[in-house]
Amino acid sequence: MAGNVSVSAGNALTGPDKVGRALLHTALIAGTVLMVAPFVVMLVVSLIPQEAFLSRNFSPAQYSLTNFVETFRVVPFGRYYFNSAVVSISVTVGQILISSLAAFAFSRLRFRGRDVLFLLYLATLMIPFPVTLIPNFLIIRELGWYDSYPALIVPGFFSVFSTFLLRQYYRGLPMELDEAARMDGASSLRIWWQIVVPLSGPVLAALSIFVFQAVWNDFLWPLVVTSSAEMRTIPVGLNSFVGQYSTAWGLLMAGSVIALLPVLLIYLLAQRWFVEGITLSGMGGR
Repeated sequence: MAGNVSVSAGNALTGPDKVGRALLHTALIAGTVLMVAPFVVMLVVSLIPQEAFLSRNFSPAQYSLTNFVETFRVVPFGRYYFNSAVVSISVTVGQILISSLAAFAFSRLRFRGRDVLFLLYLATLMIPFPVTLIPNFLIIRELGWYDSYPALIVPGFFSVFSTFLLRQYYRGLPMELDEAARMDGASSLRIWWQIVVPLSGPVLAALSIFVFQAVWNDFLWPLVVTSSAEMRTIPVGLNSFVGQYSTAWGLLMAGSVIALLPVLLIYLLAQRWFVEGITLSGMGGR
């Protein structure tokens, strides 16, 4: 009898449900093609020399790595890469550390005015970045940090979004863990480091990827606070291939492919933690 039930359930999927599933898969495949197409075009153009691109000769016989070599010869692309790596890693580590400590205080510690202070802190999310761009620039200039690493790194240490996201996750951890640790004489800093942080691996990994990607791709702030080629990052450096009357498309696409590699590599290495962190932190819509 159980066998008959399973067979009838299987037969139920061969009707309209099967058609619906086929349509769903078709839509997903079409969406995937639309998302992947720009990256394929970027890769193809990066392999075609400028002369062949202008003549619309996209034959595979024209493919070469010339543009990748020229990218490092025409501009100091290696320096851009180094600057982006230093800034992105420093901001990611600093922001995760500071946001984690702030989120721990807002979620696990009890002090007068905690909720009001957090609401005021959260309200700054409503202020658009262009509004604070000029004041931040003036502060950087008065500190003497213009065209330096501190100008690129220090402002990125503080993030309301990262603090809010970690606070929401920390609130889901049982408070009994903190109480048991305090009975054993553990301080707040020790509880954060030895209990909260080890239990927050997935959300910290997901947030780290978001922060690294945002800093790596940031264009406006590095453009404003730097002026020399020695301090430019990759997004600003790629703009060197765009002229007033012409654009070196092959070099621009080759530089974009090279710039994409670190983010892609980090995502592939931390893919499991990234997906798990998206689910646990609530960013996946659940």
